[in-house]
Amino acid sequence: EVQLVQSGGGLVQAGGSLRLSCAASGFTFDDYAIAWFRQAPGKKREVVSCIKSSDGSTSYADSVKGRFTITSDNAKNTVYLQVISLKPEDTARYWCAAGLTTYYQCSSGGFLEVWGQGTQVTVSS
Repeated sequence: EVQLVQSGGGLVQAGGSLRLSCAASGFTFDDYAIAWFRQAPGKKREVVSCIKSSDGSTSYADSVKGRFTITSDNAKNTVYLQVISLKPEDTARYWCAAGLTTYYQCSSGGFLEVWGQGTQVTVSS
C-alpha cells in the first residue's frame, strides 16, 4: 500500500518544541519532493516547508524561518519537521504530502499524489 503515516503532534506550551514525522510506505523518496502543509480553522491551507529528497534542498515559509527545520532520512524513508519556539499562531492541523519531482517542485508547486492523515499541533499561551 502506498501511504504516508504521520506522528508527533500534540499539545505544547508556547516556546516549546515538537518533532513531526512522516514515514513512507510502498515507495521511496528518491524521486520525490516532500512538503509540509498546515491549516488553521477559517484560514487557507499553506505550505510551511518542502524538501527535494534527491539533493536535500529545502524551502520554508517566511513565517516559520528560523524556527522550523525539515530533514529527510532517505534510508528510513522518513521526513521530519522539527519545530521550536512554538507560538499560539502555529496551532493548526499539519499534513505531509509527496509528489514526483516531474510533477511537483518545491519552488513552484504542482501535483502531490500521496498525503498523510494529518496531525494536530496545539500551542497554548
